[in-house]
Amino acid sequence: MIMTSLFGILFGLMLIGVPVAVSLGVSTMFTAMIFTDFDVLGVTSHVFDGLNKYSLMAIPMFILAGAFLARGSAAGRIIEFAKSIVGHLPGGLPIAAIFASIIFAAVSGSSPATVVAIGSVMYGAIKEAGYPAKYAIGTIATAGSLGILIPPSIVFIVYGVTADESIGKLFMAGVIPGFMLGGMLMLVTYIGAKKLGFERSEPAPFKEKWEKFKSAFWALMLIVLVIGGIYGGIFTPTEAGAASAVYAFFVAFFIYKDLKFKDLYPIILDSAMTTAMIFFIIANAMIFSHFLTDEMIPQHITQVILDANVGPIMFLIIVNVLLLLMGQFMEPSSVVMITVPLLLPIAKTLGIDPIHFGVIMVVNMEIGMITPPVGLNLFVASGITGLDLKEVIMAALPWSLTILVGLLLVTYIPIISLWLPNLMFGT
Repeated sequence: MIMTSLFGILFGLMLIGVPVAVSLGVSTMFTAMIFTDFDVLGVTSHVFDGLNKYSLMAIPMFILAGAFLARGSAAGRIIEFAKSIVGHLPGGLPIAAIFASIIFAAVSGSSPATVVAIGSVMYGAIKEAGYPAKYAIGTIATAGSLGILIPPSIVFIVYGVTADESIGKLFMAGVIPGFMLGGMLMLVTYIGAKKLGFERSEPAPFKEKWEKFKSAFWALMLIVLVIGGIYGGIFTPTEAGAASAVYAFFVAFFIYKDLKFKDLYPIILDSAMTTAMIFFIIANAMIFSHFLTDEMIPQHITQVILDANVGPIMFLIIVNVLLLLMGQFMEPSSVVMITVPLLLPIAKTLGIDPIHFGVIMVVNMEIGMITPPVGLNLFVASGITGLDLKEVIMAALPWSLTILVGLLLVTYIPIISLWLPNLMFGT
């Protein structure tokens, strides 16, 4: 009865359009007051304890760093550098869009921001070069989803806090899968362009590549700052967030000089609103998670699955199907906050590494960002191209299926996710 009430009210409220954060809080409090003796008055202290975590401070910092660079010329400089490297290949411009998306994803940590920043510049250029519209849309919408996998990733921070796992390890675990998926997207684009008859052109001379690299150098250094700083033990992931915000501010205002101090207020306001939204979700998810733990619901579900003799392979199939369905309707951080308390104890019992499990969850969320009916990147791509949502969905399909293949590889070959964090942090 408790589970029926909790999840019935939760998904019922979401189906009628109630925000996820509100649905989490209302379903939990209603079920607790009607069916249990759950200490409702003690909820505020649990929420405060849940939010009063040092690692959560990284979220507003990385959001602010991404906002500084997204508002300025960093995206355009990264695009020009990417074009100089791969623009001569068949499918060069779409491949450059993917390459630029991978770089910008590592800078911003945001999927929709990557779609907007890269897509608004590259969509017209790809079409003008004679490529079908589906190439422009498909590459931009899908490659932008890498923003939540390649560090710094807000979703990894949320998972790390919820699962009580090392955010540094999670960041490193996303690097190889992120570049692997980006490479797969580039390969599909290259093969498709060859079939369409696009030929290889002369590569850009070294001098031009060098000039483009110098132009994008300060934006690219943000990746080195975050990854190198964490790997080198200079600072923690949270401190890396603060360092990246200060660095991005300095680059945008004093090196590139494409932002003025009058731009500072709207940038900070937008970043604060985004942060508030994420923290409101986290606060309500804390209530939800505490109630689940108090009623021992994860333990009951774990026991049911173990009694059914479900092994790791079948469990991961179930997890992927569940997360793909939820990712179609919900924002990634919300899915993580809801499912981790339920699924992670089972995964640990079955011997699945929690860092590997986190990467599986995030790749599923990537696919959710480009899957109808509520894939956010599809709406963003539709908005910047002016095309109908159905056209965007069909155009993104080949690349979406490519990421789905990548999900299978990441799911069943754990070393893809675990090799780098094990190398850097030890097993």
